[in-house]
Amino acid sequence: MTIDRGRVGIWTFALDQLPIGAAQEAAAELDELGYGTIWLPEAVGKDPLVHAGLLLSATSTIGLATGIASIFTRDAMAMTAAHNTLTEAFGDRFVLGLGVSHQPMVEGMRGHRYDRPLTAMRTYLEAMDQALYLGAAATETPRRVIGALGPKMLALAASHADGAHPYNVTPAHTADARLILGADKWLAPELAVVLETDPAVARAAGRDHLAIYLGLVNYTNNLRRLGFGDDDFADGGSNRLIDALVPWGDEATIATAVAEHHLAGADHVAVQVVVPDGTVPRAQWRRLAEALGLPSNRP
Repeated sequence: MTIDRGRVGIWTFALDQLPIGAAQEAAAELDELGYGTIWLPEAVGKDPLVHAGLLLSATSTIGLATGIASIFTRDAMAMTAAHNTLTEAFGDRFVLGLGVSHQPMVEGMRGHRYDRPLTAMRTYLEAMDQALYLGAAATETPRRVIGALGPKMLALAASHADGAHPYNVTPAHTADARLILGADKWLAPELAVVLETDPAVARAAGRDHLAIYLGLVNYTNNLRRLGFGDDDFADGGSNRLIDALVPWGDEATIATAVAEHHLAGADHVAVQVVVPDGTVPRAQWRRLAEALGLPSNRP
């Protein structure tokens, strides 16, 4: 395995909503709690590469990864320069997660053409490998993973990257991904969870969380491969779908859900704590750290 950024990390939109100083303070607490990596998205919030650098500068141990940086946002040379710069500054604490995003974002919001995403990703990675970069060299090898769902993109992650970061997946997908990637690649699935024991409240939060994703064909196509169908996607998602993609319950139940991905072959699980009011779930991060038995880095 080429990457070692802890067994459990935190995937979150929440730090985008905070002023930088407050985001740095929250990241420092995640570092103290023992999480291995913070995963930052790219959508319509902060620039994830700039944000990663700012959070890395305010922490000492935890890693930062992009989950994911879109290949349609920067050309390959610009991405290579940022990747090398962050690795030179912070070593193996930074992992570049790259993805093809989704057609509505790429075409509707950014004005690019979304065509043949697998070919686009392969061409982009090969262009990164050939990009001219004359800045100070990093002492660590820059590491990158692909936001891969389908078998062809997972195979590309095996051949052209250090691993994969699947999103909205089940342990069954993790097991399949491990077989495709092989034993020596880093597999870091995202896992959304709700720390709530009331089924109605928990599933309502899960449906709110999945609402945008069930309208994106990249995700629904992948879910069909996993055995879900039209009935599961109707009316905000069946209980079967919600329970599979957004497990809920007390801390022990969530710890079991994380462990299922590890048992299926994940090296790292990026836990996204879903809260109904959209606030920064710092109390839940603390509760989960204890339940997961993370090694505290508190002074």
